Amino acid sequence: MGININELFGSVNIQSIKGNRDVEVNEIHFDSRKVKHGDLFVACRGTMSDGHDFIDTAVEKGATVIVCEELPDSSTSETTFIVVEDSSATLSQIAHNFYNKPTENIQLVGVTGTNGKTTIATLLYDLFRTLGYKVGLLSTVCNYVDEKEIKATHTTPDALQLNALLAEMVEAGCEYCFMEVSSHAIDQKRVGALNYKGGIFTNITHDHLDYHKTFDAYLKVKKAFFDQLGKKSFAITNADDKNGKLMLQNMKGHKFTYSTRSFADYRCQILEKHFTGMLLEMDGTEIWTNFIGDFNAHNLLAVYGTARLLNQDKDEVLRGISELKSVDGRFESIISTDGIMAIVDYAHTPDALKNVLETIEALRTGNEQVITVVGAGGDRDKTKRPLMAKISAELSDKVILTSDNPRSEDPDQIIKDMKEGVTANNTRKVLAITDRKEAIRTACMLAKKDDIILVAGKGHEDYQEIKGIKHHFDDKEIIKEIFKL
Repeated sequence: MGININELFGSVNIQSIKGNRDVEVNEIHFDSRKVKHGDLFVACRGTMSDGHDFIDTAVEKGATVIVCEELPDSSTSETTFIVVEDSSATLSQIAHNFYNKPTENIQLVGVTGTNGKTTIATLLYDLFRTLGYKVGLLSTVCNYVDEKEIKATHTTPDALQLNALLAEMVEAGCEYCFMEVSSHAIDQKRVGALNYKGGIFTNITHDHLDYHKTFDAYLKVKKAFFDQLGKKSFAITNADDKNGKLMLQNMKGHKFTYSTRSFADYRCQILEKHFTGMLLEMDGTEIWTNFIGDFNAHNLLAVYGTARLLNQDKDEVLRGISELKSVDGRFESIISTDGIMAIVDYAHTPDALKNVLETIEALRTGNEQVITVVGAGGDRDKTKRPLMAKISAELSDKVILTSDNPRSEDPDQIIKDMKEGVTANNTRKVLAITDRKEAIRTACMLAKKDDIILVAGKGHEDYQEIKGIKHHFDDKEIIKEIFKL
């Protein structure tokens, strides 16, 4: 059963319509390969291709409605052409309408920033489930509709997948959804039509400059998310990040802050640090948590503040936070039978790597070695490569530079780019082993009792992408195999 375009385009600013204005469509697509008879095709302009080049294909396959920014020369009388200013923004709006505006029936909270998005969104999902709610999660690691697991392919799904998942959550009776919001999704207007109950800002550091080109452009895209929040929404931002308050500058709704160092609406102090967890004073109450590192104190505080802003009981929230476990591939530790500790972490930006290594440094006695295995992804921001190697060499006793997901690039060239960041006095610390499994094996061979191995960059990922092919590869599996666990 189709939907009439008048209903579908009710909230869209249409510039012109050519053809039948009273037609029904079966499905919406922005990929012409998926179009079938009676469907609607949206011609979006992307970074790699322009959907306008595939309008004829969509018409040939039976599309009855085409949404575009400019009419093609070959437009036919049998097809309705709807001209809009921005096809990507329109796709987000009509997808929301097609799926019965799901965010009007679920409390959606978006988490954005460079680091911490996955941890915060996942911990909120876990916390609210322990509080007795049905909850949805949209994250880098996995999507969940209450207990149902749906594999994630992107940090933030495309507008159609996104609204379909949200509609499924509403149908399943979910009251809340916690969602990672990537800078790509904001820039590409995938999330523009959604109604958010709240937004969380974690931090902003060096990342994705392959896409955004400049840090200022990256910053503006993140800020655009908060600018679009409505008057009834809340935003909670990290006051310890120098750009935290900038995010709230033009925000129309209710503004809140969290901090471990300065005055804020929600505060937390680290009282004790151990490899098994931290004792925190959160909002005036002491709680033991199963997390390690200052960055995780920030993450837990964001979770706490958000839960309180969603009207949850303070004592219940604190009790729930004390029971939370670490997120897959985020500072996960594996200990060998002879006392070597391996830590697997998703850190793939200079700041995230620095945070993890500084956390290890704060907890070590000084008698053990820290051996870091690290690479950098191909076809991504090249400027962070030397920075990651520099940080690793400065904060480790030994470093093994290796392959991450080289994608279409030569992994040896990526390692060469990384080496440029290593200062002369640290070169003796650094080895280069392209084969990631061999690099991890070498780190384990070099380690002695009580030494700490950090395997950074891939975290939860169970694949390695080489020349367009994904091969099974799991850092944790490799470590356990070497440790004979």
